[in-house]
Amino acid sequence: MTLAPETALSTPKPPEPESPLRPGEVVLVGNPNVGKSVLFGLLTGRYVTVSNYPGTTVTVSRGKLTGSDEAPNVVDTPGVNSLVPTSEDERVTRDILFERPPRAVIQVADAKNLRRALLITSQLSEAGIPFVLDLNMNDEARDLGVTIDQDALEKAIGVRVVNTVAVRRKGFDDLRDALDDQKAGTLAVTFPPPVEEAIAEILPHLPKTHVSRRAMAVTLLAGDREFYRTLQATVGAAACARIDETTRRAERWTREPLATVITRSRLYAVDRILKTVERRPQRKPGSFLDTVGSLAMHPLWGIPILLAVLWAMYQFVGVLGAGILVDILETQVFGNWLAPGAIHAADFLFRFPHEHIIEKGVLLPEYALGTGGLTAWQHVAAFLHDALVGPYGQITMALSYAIALILPIVATFFIAFSILEDSGYLPRLAVMVNRLFRTLGLNGKAVLPMVLGLGCDTMATLTTRILKTKKERILVTLLLALGVPCSAQLGVILGMIRSLSIAATLVWAGTIVVTMFVVGWLAARLVPGERADFILELPPIRRPQLGNIVVKTLARIEWYLREAVPLFLLGTLVLFLLDRFALLGMIQTAAAPVIEGILGLPGEASEAFLVGFLRRDYGAAGLYQLSREGMLDSVQLIVAMVTITLFVPCIANFLIMIKERGAKIALAMVAFIVPAAFLVGGLLNFGLRALKVTF
Repeated sequence: MTLAPETALSTPKPPEPESPLRPGEVVLVGNPNVGKSVLFGLLTGRYVTVSNYPGTTVTVSRGKLTGSDEAPNVVDTPGVNSLVPTSEDERVTRDILFERPPRAVIQVADAKNLRRALLITSQLSEAGIPFVLDLNMNDEARDLGVTIDQDALEKAIGVRVVNTVAVRRKGFDDLRDALDDQKAGTLAVTFPPPVEEAIAEILPHLPKTHVSRRAMAVTLLAGDREFYRTLQATVGAAACARIDETTRRAERWTREPLATVITRSRLYAVDRILKTVERRPQRKPGSFLDTVGSLAMHPLWGIPILLAVLWAMYQFVGVLGAGILVDILETQVFGNWLAPGAIHAADFLFRFPHEHIIEKGVLLPEYALGTGGLTAWQHVAAFLHDALVGPYGQITMALSYAIALILPIVATFFIAFSILEDSGYLPRLAVMVNRLFRTLGLNGKAVLPMVLGLGCDTMATLTTRILKTKKERILVTLLLALGVPCSAQLGVILGMIRSLSIAATLVWAGTIVVTMFVVGWLAARLVPGERADFILELPPIRRPQLGNIVVKTLARIEWYLREAVPLFLLGTLVLFLLDRFALLGMIQTAAAPVIEGILGLPGEASEAFLVGFLRRDYGAAGLYQLSREGMLDSVQLIVAMVTITLFVPCIANFLIMIKERGAKIALAMVAFIVPAAFLVGGLLNFGLRALKVTF
């Protein structure tokens, strides 16, 4: 981080006619999950670049403001709760604001959670950075009966306030107009006398930049050591030594951490404003939603609620998605219409008489590549024919798996997961299992990436940035890669569970949980470092909104079609090439001691684990297909489910692991996970067989 001197602002370039804004970038800042990314998409038209912020692993999105060829960049900063950073995400956002003067700043706030937003408002005002406050999610606030006096709020904080509903584009024109109506805020916070005296002593030692000296002084008193090191290079060691002495003296006077005193003072100032600008309905104590929300966090009563949620998900995903919808798509749509039609089209295109084709487009032996005295074109035609509609064809296998087998399952899972997100249940689940996670040496906040991993392990690995210590980030990354199935894989597993008894399901779940806790407990004692305190703000329990569920589900289905389906096609092509050149049989033979000997699975299961290196859900789909064809008994099915659940992460997650934790740590994790998965699966197989357990 560097400090831009104020002299750089003395002779700004005249603004372009298309944009009346000052030089610099348009910066979006705000708490996590307030809709910044949606507004960023509206402002930029989603033509963006995503890159690491220099010197960090944090990604920052940039895109041109639509409406002009000379438009400035819009920057979507990571979500923060404070501009005094306690995580790498918060440090990046602070640096973007402090390094150089932004052209415009939009603070995006959740209208139904104004208290949290005004903490950042107080810091922006203190810094003297002009900005506009956008109260987003206004519709949700109204649904909860929350009203905000916009005029009174503007007077209280001294900047323009606009209301938006980003997902519906409401208020977007007002937000665009507000970009040239930027003012520094007037929300002032008065700290206790020892802190104010310390600020006055520190001010003369600070450089003059576009950020106020008072804001820099408060940042130093709050314990921002990264900013302290940056300042040391600017003002020198002697000035920093005097700042250190002043900070220590102030802390002796307050007899508690200065960061705590400063935050408490900010909250006092924010609460005074809230009393005059915000009105909330008084929900009767003991209302149904309050009762459910309290019970969901209870260490005892939360368990039956969790079991009820899991049962409902099983019925919706396992029975409806993996049963009814898969049967319709696989049997009717693909089995009776699309696959036969594709085979006939391929026959015609490559000039093969239909009588030479048997089920699923498999050529008779004399037409296989390299046999039967075929011409060069016939060799190529036979190759392309099988690549499209053969047993490992792009249409007959890849699209059949991706669309007919997995899409119905993941779509129903996405719906269920969106309902849980929108209801406010997931943070309460994190609170309920917090004590359990503390045995792993983890901050309770680590539960959130673990829960998000049920949606996507790749994105969950990115969210480990919210954890304060390196140890916590390493432990959660390991557990995510080891045993947290993503939505696509979990959906397939729920489909496989349909054919199992409750006892068999408990064996699978129990094995995964025990393995994760054993690995986590050991890793917590081997990885050096400490855990941080658990602080989590709980959203209200509410009835899920249909519009939110639809938007989230469609976005996730789009992600699945864009990210997962191409890997299904690639995985099938790899299998086809291996089979075509007689390598698949060699791999199956080489893997037989592990697949057939240790795991007790049929040789065909090696294909599932082979493509599992590309995507675990694709590997799970292969095992699911074997179970549907009756090739796995109940014990084999449990062993297969356990092993594929603990198997290597998908390629995307592995790359993110390298990016976030470094190649050395990521490779060490994979080197541990692969043998561990086969070891646990093998022990389970031998144990169940030795005890002659049947389900």
